Amino acid sequence: MRPWIEDIFAAQGVTEAVHSHGNQEGMDDTLKAVKSRRQKGLIFTNLVDFDMLYGHRNDPRGYAQALKTFDDWLPKLMAEMTSSDLLIITADHGNETTDVSTDHTREHVPLLVYGPAVRPGRDLGTRKTFADLGATVADLLDVPAPPVGSSFAPEIF
Repeated sequence: MRPWIEDIFAAQGVTEAVHSHGNQEGMDDTLKAVKSRRQKGLIFTNLVDFDMLYGHRNDPRGYAQALKTFDDWLPKLMAEMTSSDLLIITADHGNETTDVSTDHTREHVPLLVYGPAVRPGRDLGTRKTFADLGATVADLLDVPAPPVGSSFAPEIF
């Protein structure tokens, strides 16, 4: 059984959970959620195929095809974004698909931030902690900051 997002966060702050099966369904569900949103909030999508099907199974060709599929889909999402939307693309860990191990093999993960109001070309550098992402989301949603991490919102707007 897969851990669902609401399980990972102990259902705290989760108002709705949509269980998609696979990257494509997750991307389709994300686009539906963006198109039907009614209030300020967070849409959290876990494209688990990158990890389960390709990263941990050392499948660089499958991973590359999944990235291409995601890249081809991304403009559809970007076209639906409003002037106040922010898209953050990251991962929870790294997997080197050509490594002999099937474990997590990298400490650093990508952090890509896009939005109509984001200053273009901003390099966020290597963050001190992944908790900076949580602090940034809390900052942008005007909710209490977590005990660790620093918001990078002032750096991107």
